[in-house]
Amino acid sequence: MSLLAHQIELLAPARDADIGIAAIDHGADAVYIGGPGFGARAAAGNSIADIERLARHAHRFNSKVFITLNTILRDDELEGARKMAWDVYHAGADVLIVQDMGLLQLDGMPPIQLHASTQTDIRTPEKARFMQDAGFSQIVLARELTLQQIRAIHAVLDPARSQLEFFVHGALCVAYSGQCYISHAHTGRSANRGDCSQACRLPYQVVDSKGRFVAHDKHVLSMKDNNQSANIAALVDAGIRSFKIEGRYKDMAYVKNITAHYRRLIDELIETRENDPLQAPLARASSGRTTFTFTPDPDQNFNREFTDYFVNGRKEDIGAFDTPKNPGRAIGWVTQVGPNWVELETADAATILHNGDGLCYYDLHKELVGMPINRAEPASPTRLNRWRVFPKDDVASLRDLHGLRVGTELNRNRDMDWVRMLEKKSSERRIGVWVRFGETAQGFTLQLTDEDGHQGVATARHAHEPARDVERGLASLREHLGRFGATDFAPIDIAIDLARPWFVPASLVNQLRREACERLVAARLAAYQRPQRAAPVEPPTPYPEDTLTYLANVFNDKARQFYARHGVKVIAAAYEAHEEEGEVSLMITKHCVRFSLSLCPKQAKGVTGVQGQVKAEPLALINGKEKLTLRFDCKPCEMHVVGKIKRAVLNEAQAQPVTFYRTRADAQAAH
Repeated sequence: MSLLAHQIELLAPARDADIGIAAIDHGADAVYIGGPGFGARAAAGNSIADIERLARHAHRFNSKVFITLNTILRDDELEGARKMAWDVYHAGADVLIVQDMGLLQLDGMPPIQLHASTQTDIRTPEKARFMQDAGFSQIVLARELTLQQIRAIHAVLDPARSQLEFFVHGALCVAYSGQCYISHAHTGRSANRGDCSQACRLPYQVVDSKGRFVAHDKHVLSMKDNNQSANIAALVDAGIRSFKIEGRYKDMAYVKNITAHYRRLIDELIETRENDPLQAPLARASSGRTTFTFTPDPDQNFNREFTDYFVNGRKEDIGAFDTPKNPGRAIGWVTQVGPNWVELETADAATILHNGDGLCYYDLHKELVGMPINRAEPASPTRLNRWRVFPKDDVASLRDLHGLRVGTELNRNRDMDWVRMLEKKSSERRIGVWVRFGETAQGFTLQLTDEDGHQGVATARHAHEPARDVERGLASLREHLGRFGATDFAPIDIAIDLARPWFVPASLVNQLRREACERLVAARLAAYQRPQRAAPVEPPTPYPEDTLTYLANVFNDKARQFYARHGVKVIAAAYEAHEEEGEVSLMITKHCVRFSLSLCPKQAKGVTGVQGQVKAEPLALINGKEKLTLRFDCKPCEMHVVGKIKRAVLNEAQAQPVTFYRTRADAQAAH
């Protein structure tokens, strides 16, 4: 079944099946993972056998598996994508996350539920409603939306047909998703085809219209990482039902920790609403409760510091302009620099350093310098906050090249104790069961009823022999009935229904429990229903616009047919078709460099001596030989990064031609 209006879904990333299984075990209601191809993370593909293994584990808990089929496709790739869709469907996958509308135009697609990728750039109620009418059951909104904008979108949707999904944690693309072409223009690697070169993380010189430097070697397109921990309740109230964690390239420790963190936050919210008669109740989207052997902490994983982006309105501190690396947490400062060691004093005496920890600091140019540690040992028997560390790198080089000196503040961005802890088993997920032990004419029976109403029953023949020690016998029976060990289940209540206290051997109880658990697992899997694909509205709902530029990412004829069928008159080819050879917007973003550098005309408004003098004139970004122009559209408060495709990229494309419609789609439509 589809996500219901009162259900809250925690959606975790999975680079591979093992990480996906760990995400489920740490409380994910669903995981999203790449199939063998056509995913927006080109290097994160998985075999059909692994998809099947992951789906089998997820479905035990009523959790779902989403497949990322979210790149734009050439005509000659559509059949391969259709075949892959069937392969993952047969493997047990529940959902396809889609960017290319050509897939909706294909005949013979599997009856698998479709979700609209964030790559489809959904920012308005009109577009969200269109996606619902086109047959998408879940809509991944743009990361840049405010609570007010989310509420407006939610208001136009039918909750019985579509739910809203929103990224709550992880790396932020500075561009509106699907609206960035810098990578393709400069390298031929298309972000819309899963191969972004991440130009946004590079350092740039920012130059004004007169050639004056505004900023020097700043990562002005690099955002801090998304963290909506403080906004979960507000997002639920605005209409979000699926909370998505970014990170299909992330490792096991990241997925365990961040999934556990949001599982706790969502569970706390659900329980709070249960106890508040004035609030509508909420529910988990899958079965079972999860316990952890650690306290989740988002600061322990790689991050560029955190922001809640635009959810609560525009803010000045959303950028990670100094470095795209992980600055970690401040722990202390340098007290002495030796020939091959560094002594430091920690701010908190409880801080313990470990062999293999990663330390770092900002040099005199505000560049982050890493200092991985081979060995760490206490420097004083009496002062617990004094440590001597032996870096892997040459101490003289760190001092001479990067300004390591007494008084330098040190951060820790890798805690080996934390890393080792998460390499071990760190969670248990159990489904609650009611246990009823009774007797039959020839022996005994054990009935397990889980929290979803499924049952597993086992019976065994055994003589009815009176117990010698009634009190001890019942206590032993109850104890053995509650031992569910490494199964998926944990007892909610144990009921013993016997005509008289019989002697029941522990071996018999263990046999009955094992068989009942196996039958309950089988019953759960047999009862699992995959979410159904929604039927599109007929006749087709008109698209909100009648003209599409290259920004619509139409890269195959089936996609062109889709938009034409929905009333679009003029349809340009995707940027990857190389029909836009001049200067165009290579990135559209809500982030504004002028605002972040306090040069926005709106910021200057009302400032004595400044009002009327600051204008949103273009700026230039320069990185080596690369130059991009920043233009500012102040009415919608957006920034356009303007440039043109490199001749080398065009030449390479001509040398290796691809199959897709070669003439402009509007010309084809005219004939």
